[in-house]
Amino acid sequence: MNNKQLRKRFFNRDKSWLQFNARVLQEAEDPSVPVIERLRFLGIFSNNLDEFFRVRYASIKRMNILGEKAREELGGISPNKLLNQITDIVIRQQKRSGEIYDELMEELEKHDIKVVDETHLTTNQKEYVRKYFIEKVSPSIFTLIVSDKKEIPELRDKSIYLSIKLSRKDAPDNPMYALIEVPTDYVGRFISLPKYGKHYIMYLDDLIRVNLKYIFFIFNYDTIEAHTIKITRDAELDIDNDVSKSFLEKISRSVRDRRIGDPVRFVYDKEIPVDILQFLMSRMQLDSYDSLIAGGRYHNKKDFMDFPNVGGHELEHPKYDNVPHPDLDLDRSILNVVKHKDVLLFLPYHTFSYIIRFLREAALDPKVEHIRISLYRLAPRSRVISALINAAKNGKRVTVMIELQARFDEENNIGWTKQLRSEGVEIINTIPGLKVHSKVCLVSRREGKDLKDYAILGTGNYHEGTAKFYTDYHLMTSDTRITSEIAKVFEFFRANYQIFDYQHLIVSPRDTRRKFMELIDNEIDNSKKGLPAAMFLKMNSISDFEMIEKLYEASSYGVKIRLIIRGICCLVPGQKDLSENIEAISIVDRYLEHSRVFIFENGGDPLTFIGSADFMVRNLDHRVEITTPVYDKRLARQLRDHMEIIWKDNVKSRWHNKEQDNAYRVIPGPRIRSQIEMYNYLRKLLSKGRL
Repeated sequence: MNNKQLRKRFFNRDKSWLQFNARVLQEAEDPSVPVIERLRFLGIFSNNLDEFFRVRYASIKRMNILGEKAREELGGISPNKLLNQITDIVIRQQKRSGEIYDELMEELEKHDIKVVDETHLTTNQKEYVRKYFIEKVSPSIFTLIVSDKKEIPELRDKSIYLSIKLSRKDAPDNPMYALIEVPTDYVGRFISLPKYGKHYIMYLDDLIRVNLKYIFFIFNYDTIEAHTIKITRDAELDIDNDVSKSFLEKISRSVRDRRIGDPVRFVYDKEIPVDILQFLMSRMQLDSYDSLIAGGRYHNKKDFMDFPNVGGHELEHPKYDNVPHPDLDLDRSILNVVKHKDVLLFLPYHTFSYIIRFLREAALDPKVEHIRISLYRLAPRSRVISALINAAKNGKRVTVMIELQARFDEENNIGWTKQLRSEGVEIINTIPGLKVHSKVCLVSRREGKDLKDYAILGTGNYHEGTAKFYTDYHLMTSDTRITSEIAKVFEFFRANYQIFDYQHLIVSPRDTRRKFMELIDNEIDNSKKGLPAAMFLKMNSISDFEMIEKLYEASSYGVKIRLIIRGICCLVPGQKDLSENIEAISIVDRYLEHSRVFIFENGGDPLTFIGSADFMVRNLDHRVEITTPVYDKRLARQLRDHMEIIWKDNVKSRWHNKEQDNAYRVIPGPRIRSQIEMYNYLRKLLSKGRL
């Protein structure tokens, strides 16, 4: 297939991802969203963009050495051309981000909240800011004098710096330069000033600007100028092949080296004087291959994710209490419930605490002998870890597969690994060449002469923090068809040379691609026979060309396909003679749509699955992923209902279309916002006792 054909049949994954981030930006500009939430979406947009440059932009730069093969991977476009297109898109998006920021500042003022800089302080505020700087900020300030004779130490990724120029009127051609890292890790980005009629908020960067004289008082300069800069580095881990080192040692070293990875983006205040910019670029050895982007006065708008609400509750989304699960009352054994019926959790509508209760009960139950769990991302203060340590202290055998290569969580997972080992927990660290991305737990309990297994399989991480705003499913089951095969997966973790056959679970990297191909072929065969044939698939991303081609084939045989794809969608839907039977939408709202669901019509006897895998090469071929069938017809019906609710959304749903313009769907009838409707749906089921 030539490059032109590739571009016609597939959207480029990186530009598609940027369109997802544009949907996040749409939430920031939506006047129906409360203003503090809009600021937080602006923060999410910025944080997403940082990670994109650290991972994907850096990867595309490295693809230059692959030549024509890189064009195929990128959908028929050369790496250099794609980098230029990405930079153009990002510049446009950041310009819009700046405009939205200005609008939000005006909106905040309508609610008596004003963000002030160093030029708009009253006398009393200046005194407050001075004391605050001396007492709380100055101990954390690190100032670096920069000169032609000294190399600039590697600037930290994700941090912002004030580039300082000090000059004297009598020697304007002999300035001094310095850099100050803004210590947001220690102080926080936003400082609340004493209220005088209004609430006043100040950036930490501006608070430092006010007090620069206290930092540079030993120098005799007339003028001090300060402008923010930020550098983004390649986040790829370079893992060495030294066989004398453990994998833990290799990952630890690679994480340290990441801090000085190659720069991939340099963002600077567009008002910065040319001489300062040129000086910094030359000293930091930035060249034309690095993405140089002129920005506004403030960088790291990701900090808006933690913007303080000093106003009323109406400035944020209304709080919803978790919907109780009637089968999981506090005075009932969860293991006993799961022994007799499958239970499905819908997060964040249900609470993650049910999973903690499951683990704590297993830790205390004298009949439980073994707890096995795979962990990818964990909360900073993880109650999951606490429950596992508790189990080990109670004499249970505890086996933990913890993924050391979970991107940006490597350091956390290294720390958890050491702590768990110190408590006597058996650790399995990483399978060579694979990431373990599956979310699965297995508890073995002695019941009479036999061991009875209880399992949790999910679409999301065992992370209490993200569970509050990620939509995910967790299936609790004791069905031996499933639990016996989960035990095989854990055996594979321990002995990677053993290959198992799975009749019920769909497990990457060996089976997922093949089994999903078979399921799609089955729909094609049913369509040919005149039987009901359709697919209803929900994922985070779809970018694997082979899977997309198979969906195109199904469409050509009349199989109706509905896709709910939050992020990357390389499939081009609704195109005559290609994908006319495929529709695809994206939902971006207050919760991050993270769950994966796969429903195949199967001639009128639908097959329903949930799992951890998207249709991406990495999930299909290079990770351990688990997709499980949902055999309980009642739970499968609830999943179908949820999918139908999402499909009816006419408030927060956008089309994936050939224009890639994020057009909102227009559906006649009452306004349906699926995340609110899902909450109401579960409340109704609760009242009817049908969960």
